[in-house]
Amino acid sequence: MLFDCNIPAGAGLAPMAGVTDAAARLLSFEQGASWAVSEMLSAKGFVYSNGRSEAIRELLFRFPGEGTCGLQLFGREPEFVAEAARRLEGAGFSFIDLNFGCPAPKITGNGEGSALMKEPVQIAKVVRAAADAVKFPVTVKIRSGWNPESVNAVEVAKICEDAGAKAIAVHARTRSQFYGGQADWSVIAAVKRAVKIPVFGNGDVRSGADAVRMLHETGCDRVIVGRAAEGNPWIFREIRAALTGEAYSPPAFAERMATALRHLDLAVVLYGEKKGVLEMRKHVAWYITGVPGAAKLREGVNGVCEAEEVRELLMRYAGLGNRSPSVSV
Repeated sequence: MLFDCNIPAGAGLAPMAGVTDAAARLLSFEQGASWAVSEMLSAKGFVYSNGRSEAIRELLFRFPGEGTCGLQLFGREPEFVAEAARRLEGAGFSFIDLNFGCPAPKITGNGEGSALMKEPVQIAKVVRAAADAVKFPVTVKIRSGWNPESVNAVEVAKICEDAGAKAIAVHARTRSQFYGGQADWSVIAAVKRAVKIPVFGNGDVRSGADAVRMLHETGCDRVIVGRAAEGNPWIFREIRAALTGEAYSPPAFAERMATALRHLDLAVVLYGEKKGVLEMRKHVAWYITGVPGAAKLREGVNGVCEAEEVRELLMRYAGLGNRSPSVSV
């Protein structure tokens, strides 16, 4: 048991806005992800809307077969975060994750996400309010700090632990780095030494070897994978193999295309055809990265609006003709 949740060895899927919806999570679980965290949800937006918007319905949707999954909330007002957590405790998720790491200007401009790394006292209030409001675990995700001059992950981690957080994920970049530069894993190691709760390392884990190296160099309890899982749910299979010493073979081209087709079906179930097709455009681009003829296929997918048209393009590209692979939802 890890922070009161049944999480096996392996890597987790990091929360990513516009990416880690129910479809992406299910495919990641099927390839060996140990746990996942949803896209982030505005605590204040949820409370004000009473959870009735279509966007919130989509974000809270879960497919049968998903494993242990956390719901990520963001916000700076303790009362709204606590109320949202309380209302969402029965939504089918295993824990609440609080976002103190998002670098997007539209989030930090409101003093939320990684902007709160500049306000450790406010972080403490938010974490305590959420932890007191619910019976299931509350975890947090932070960055190294706001900028290189204010790397305060250790201070914030201690504060979160004292406020009731059951685990902490550290993206080893500052907000000023966004997603560029190199992640400083020494920050993860420092946080691990400073707290007793589980620490999850994040940043520059792109392979099974990277995961093993992060665990060894930082002493963190688990690793979480973000952008390296985009169009590549097999990274979780690769990491699990690296941790167990088993052999790993990358997916064949046919498997990649069959998974892309399955992702399309899941997206249509989740969003409906129109939005599902739009959502798939970025995913198709990720699935075919580095494959000959990818640019032409991306252009074709971006130019159609119906699921069957996307399916035909993918099947033709995969050389399947009219033979649909075995794809189930």
